[in-house]
Amino acid sequence: MGSVTSRSVVLLGSTGSIGTQAIDVISRHPDRFRVEALSAGGGDVALLARQAVAVGAGTVAVADASRVAELEAALGAAGARDVEVLAGPDAASEVAGRGSDVVLNGITGSVGLGPTLAALRGGSTLALANKESLVVGGGLVKAARRRPDQIVPVDSEHSAMAQALRAGRRDEVRRLVLTASGGPFRGWAHDAVKAATAEQALAHPTWSMGPVVTVNSATLMNKGLELIEAHLLFDVPADDITVVVHPQSVVHSMVEFVDGSTIAQASPPDMRLPIALGLSWPERLDPVQAPCDWTASVAWTFEPLDEATFPAVSLARAAVRASATHPAVYNAANEECVAAFLDGRIGFLDIVRTVEEVLEAHAGTVAGSVTLDDVVQAETWARERAHDVLARR
Repeated sequence: MGSVTSRSVVLLGSTGSIGTQAIDVISRHPDRFRVEALSAGGGDVALLARQAVAVGAGTVAVADASRVAELEAALGAAGARDVEVLAGPDAASEVAGRGSDVVLNGITGSVGLGPTLAALRGGSTLALANKESLVVGGGLVKAARRRPDQIVPVDSEHSAMAQALRAGRRDEVRRLVLTASGGPFRGWAHDAVKAATAEQALAHPTWSMGPVVTVNSATLMNKGLELIEAHLLFDVPADDITVVVHPQSVVHSMVEFVDGSTIAQASPPDMRLPIALGLSWPERLDPVQAPCDWTASVAWTFEPLDEATFPAVSLARAAVRASATHPAVYNAANEECVAAFLDGRIGFLDIVRTVEEVLEAHAGTVAGSVTLDDVVQAETWARERAHDVLARR
């Protein structure tokens, strides 16, 4: 792999929140990174073209093949010359598998699984912001990993854990402590949450994210997905991962060791830090963001998760215990429910209730025998089942 001063990079999901912030990090360290390819869904081809020119990418991939002509026109208008354009649902996987030093997967949703597997098989370091591909792929992703450090987490919580884990051996770890902001409905009564609107769910108090991730944060489904991701990334049993609510979002997660010591990673809430670490791991870039201001008075609070009102985390633990394909069902059913909620077809609490009902109906597949076809079939079944349940609601 290339040195930290000249790493080649592929950015997947470049027009999204993670991708645009990654380009910001890279633009501040032009001597350290060379962007070889960008990929995006196709919702904003004008931005994609401008990004390609700004970073000098030689290849641009777009999932929506119907946007190719518009993309090529935008590239021409932006002054791009000799840029290779790939299109279709497999375009992101193609650029991910070309063997660049680092592939940053910032795609939203389980469609990120193919590019994740392609990047690992191509030998690239995978800076993983697409938690769904690990949740859905599970053992497939772990089997595709060629070396222990090939996957570098970009989620702020898992980046924090990876940093804190440097403080001791894995056999010295007692548990992982996953912090949660609590979302916009922290402290709300059950009846108030029941009447929550999409506009309210999208008003996150700390982070600026895409609509799906923001709604997932409001339901705490995002924390359930992160629990499954932490379980798979760090080989820690799901029952040894605790979720604690920390509204200030400054302590991004912690690792508790067997001697009673807890190591926490703290920094102001800014995704550029974990993105930068994902690109440069195990080294740190200088500068990335301002640190905590230790000259000012500040109070950080921690409180237990209200699992009665927000049962998504308990469902995630149950999914891990149930079978190798239950996490894929958990994610797929949730994606369908979030879409229905944003369309105004169901209420806020119907999201997790529907996911629970779909999980209970899933037969599951024994761990160790799961194939990619099994995962795809489980996802397809979960989406169809979710539609059936939603229709009844």
